This record gives sequence, structure tokens and C-alpha cells, in this order.
Amino acid sequence: MKIKRKIEIAVISDVHLGTYGCHAKHLLSYLNSITPKKLILNGDIIDVWQFSKRYFPKSHLKVIKKIIDMAANGVEIIYITGNHDEVLRKFSDTNIGNLSIVDKLVLELDGKKAWFFHGDVFDTSIQNAKWLAKLGGYGYDLLILLNRCINWCLERMGKEKRSLSKKVKDGVKGAVKYINDYETVISDLAIENDYDYVVCGHIHQPKMVYKENKYGKTMYLNSGDWVENFTALEYQFKRWKIYNFNKDKLAPFYVDEDVKAMEMKDLIAAITIVDQHQKKSS
Repeated sequence: MKIKRKIEIAVISDVHLGTYGCHAKHLLSYLNSITPKKLILNGDIIDVWQFSKRYFPKSHLKVIKKIIDMAANGVEIIYITGNHDEVLRKFSDTNIGNLSIVDKLVLELDGKKAWFFHGDVFDTSIQNAKWLAKLGGYGYDLLILLNRCINWCLERMGKEKRSLSKKVKDGVKGAVKYINDYETVISDLAIENDYDYVVCGHIHQPKMVYKENKYGKTMYLNSGDWVENFTALEYQFKRWKIYNFNKDKLAPFYVDEDVKAMEMKDLIAAITIVDQHQKKSS
């Protein structure tokens, strides 16, 4: 019998379903390894910016079905909208059974306040030139696809995998400064509003660190992504931790057998049936 880890809250973001960079099988393995009371989807789960009818694999549908099944089984699912799935912002404050769609969220966790949001509202490149940000998104997806091909060759040669996008980010001073500025702005605002935790995504950089200024301190948390880092945030026993799929492989197991055998048409039908059932129950 497969044992699942019980946790209070799991936070995932930047999955980018519908793109070549998304590692849906890794995420499905992770979701199958946990039983959270709350699952917070902190933006960019489905990539509407780069959505194409030609590419939405079976494994990506399985992730959607898994999330809907979790909601049907009593897990509270909170979908916080991001920039790549901003089309959902017109449905903010909608509730369908155990699934809710919001733009931001504040929770009290064991006497402390936690502020959740995706983080794109603090990205000046998106606010000032959305078309440029979208173009950058396509370029990033192409880089990830190229990276997969290179890593496939490296594996066959018995060499270690490499991350091209991480190399680019680490090597460009402007990118490093952007990330530091992003973290500082968000943390300063959290301190100003007396939040003990501020939880975001968007920049694909998993992190958990205390940020302090002359007015106080807060814990800055970023859930990372499921394109390069394969990370999530977990809250249990009054503590946060970063779950890393590559390093914490003892916990997850692979896809449920009933889902594994399903055809594409059956997956679509299952998603539709559960969705209709939840609408009726709400």
C-alpha cells in the first residue's frame, strides 16, 4: 500500500501546462505523494499565452484531472491567477465546490498572517510592455526545448545535465538585480502590512529567507516552478519547507494506475464529468 504524506498546505506555481517546458509527469508524481488540506495553485498553472491546439499532451490533462479529483475528495483548491493565466481574472472570487479562483489570498497560520499572490503585479516589464514579456515567454519556452535536446544527448554520453536558462539568469547581471529588486519590493510591502509570510511565484526561483528592514521582518517564500526546478512549498507543524522533486525523491511515487491506463478521450470525459458534478453541487 502506498502511503501519502499528510500536510496542511502545499503551494505550487508556474507549471505552464500546454508548453514544451512543463514537466507534468514530475508534478503528477508529487501530487500523488501528498494529501494536503489545502492546495494553493499560485499562478501560471495553464499557460494561456502560449496555448496551442497542437500541443496539450495526455500527461498535462492528467494533472488537471488529478487536481479536480483532489477537490472532489475534499481538498480545498485555491487557484490564484497569474499573468500567463490572466484570462481567469475575470472569474475572480468564483467558487465551484472546493475550488475557488482569486487574485490574492491572506491566511492565518497558527497565529501568523500569510499573504499569497503570484507576483506579476510587481514585474515592471509586464506592466509596461506586455507584448515584450509575451515574446520573452516564447523565447524562454524555445530555450527550455533546446535544453531538453542537449540534456538528452548529455545523458546518452553519461554526462551531467545542465540548465541553459539558469546559466543565462546567473550570468546576466541585470537578471540577478531584477530578482533581488523583486524580492526586496515584495518583502518591504509585506513588512509594511504586518504580514509574517509573503508567498509568491512568477520568477521561477524557489527561495525561503527572512527579509528585514528598519520597520521589521518577514519570511519571503517563492514556490519556484515545474519547468526547471520542480519545487513546491509545504506548510506543516507550524513550519514552511521547500520540497525539491530531484532531492526529495523518497516521498513521491508515480501516476495512479487508473489514470495511467486512460486514453486521451477518457481523460477529457473524466474532467468534464467531474467539473459538471461540482457545478451541480455548488
